[in-house]
Amino acid sequence: MSGADGGNSGTGGSGAPRGQAGAGGPRRAGQGGSAGQGAGNRRRNEQGRERNRGGERQFSQAAPAQRTRRADPARLVAFEVLRAVAADDAYANLVLPGSIRKHRLDRRDAGFATELTYGALRGQGTYDAVLARCVDRPLDQLDPAVLDALRIGVHQILAMRVPAHAALDQTVGLVRAVIGAGPSSLVNAVLRKVTARDLAGWIIEITDGMTDATAVAALTHSHPEWIVRALRQALVAHGRDAGEIDALLAADNAAPVVHLVALPGLATLDEALAEGAEPGRLAEGSAYYSGGDVSRLPGVAAGTVRVQDTGSQLVARALAAVELGDRGTEGPEHWLDLCAGPGGKTALLAAIGQDAGVHLTATEPVPHRAQLVRQALRPLPEDTWTVRVGDGRDVGRDQPDHYDRVLVDAPCTGLGALRRRPESRWRRKPADLVSLAPLQRELLASALDAVAPGGVVAYVTCSPHHAETDAVVDDCLRKREGFERIDAGAALDAVSIGGALDAGHGSSAQLWPHVHGTDAMYLALIRKSL
Repeated sequence: MSGADGGNSGTGGSGAPRGQAGAGGPRRAGQGGSAGQGAGNRRRNEQGRERNRGGERQFSQAAPAQRTRRADPARLVAFEVLRAVAADDAYANLVLPGSIRKHRLDRRDAGFATELTYGALRGQGTYDAVLARCVDRPLDQLDPAVLDALRIGVHQILAMRVPAHAALDQTVGLVRAVIGAGPSSLVNAVLRKVTARDLAGWIIEITDGMTDATAVAALTHSHPEWIVRALRQALVAHGRDAGEIDALLAADNAAPVVHLVALPGLATLDEALAEGAEPGRLAEGSAYYSGGDVSRLPGVAAGTVRVQDTGSQLVARALAAVELGDRGTEGPEHWLDLCAGPGGKTALLAAIGQDAGVHLTATEPVPHRAQLVRQALRPLPEDTWTVRVGDGRDVGRDQPDHYDRVLVDAPCTGLGALRRRPESRWRRKPADLVSLAPLQRELLASALDAVAPGGVVAYVTCSPHHAETDAVVDDCLRKREGFERIDAGAALDAVSIGGALDAGHGSSAQLWPHVHGTDAMYLALIRKSL
């Protein structure tokens, strides 16, 4: 949970909205008076009775005329996205850009809204444990919209550089504007309790007396317990120390920097670097950008510069560069992306192969995702690629021994990309591993049938879980002859800057957020014998 700057966000230095007086603003009529006004001059109502007979009236720091009664646009964006995620099963990264455009946020407020949205989603487990100590009823009895607003308020108070009074005032104003005056009183009371401790103090409070290290880590780092256990086991399975779990969970909660790639032969990153991007440290033609709306960068709208995690870039480049066996044929290679949507790795592979005359076929079963693949490939010559709407599991039967390089970017739980998809940690269940396992094996089996003798299959997931990685590859190869595993760690090193990723374990390779600054991408490379 990062300490992002509160920025402008509709508040002045006092936390009040621009144009509204703070605690020291102008007095209302009848509020106080000169020293010569005594008890005989007290105001009376129409019946002649004295008002405020209980002594000198005490006014709150924010009198009614001065309290925020509108929703700050940046916080409103965060609220809308959290509502869409909770009520509609939407993905935050898809909803957020449209909401930012709808409310016409400038660069600074867009950054604030982004951090507030993702931070509230990432921290939900910890924040809900805090709120449970501050609300007088079970959280599942709260209006879901009120609970989302409370999470937004808690993230500002505990994990952002927003003054507590400004976070409280603006969150209450948001609730008053979009939910109602009644709930705003509840939110005000609850958030005042939250301000009693900082984040470290609250973690001590909510974990006090716990002896289960997994439960403590889950609350400290805001992950479901089953994911904490799964990631700890994955570290060991891929040759790392289980003691790295806290660093890995903390990396999941760090606000990720945008990774860029320039499609080879179509663009460079020179203009992006001039706009404040930094050269990538791991992959050729990559960069990091944290300057706001990435769509404003040159080449992004045209699709020649793309947002793509460096881990995804590296596994695509490794497949494109690895040595094939004796193909037994001449002429350009034929490549296949078996699970292509939405098309990021597809476009990079096609761009890498275009100078060599490669023709790439992209298969995607869902029509609207197939259209996204076409859009991703749009900058490339149309005669260099084909998009087919169909099930990748059928390709091996329909086109056996046909493709020289095959990418299987298998559907998975996405446990390696939780920092970029923060809502996924709360949606995924252990049962997902069981339901996805047959599909992963069937897709890899199809790829092994579709690859030509001498060709190479890359099996890729954005999950480090053993059940989705080595277990899948081992099961598929156990039933077949004529295949050999290639050293995937060495293949990644060969296409990386510096060539020393330390990602290999056995014949497979695993990247990590806390080690490499990438998603936790897994790669296995399999060559078919002649």
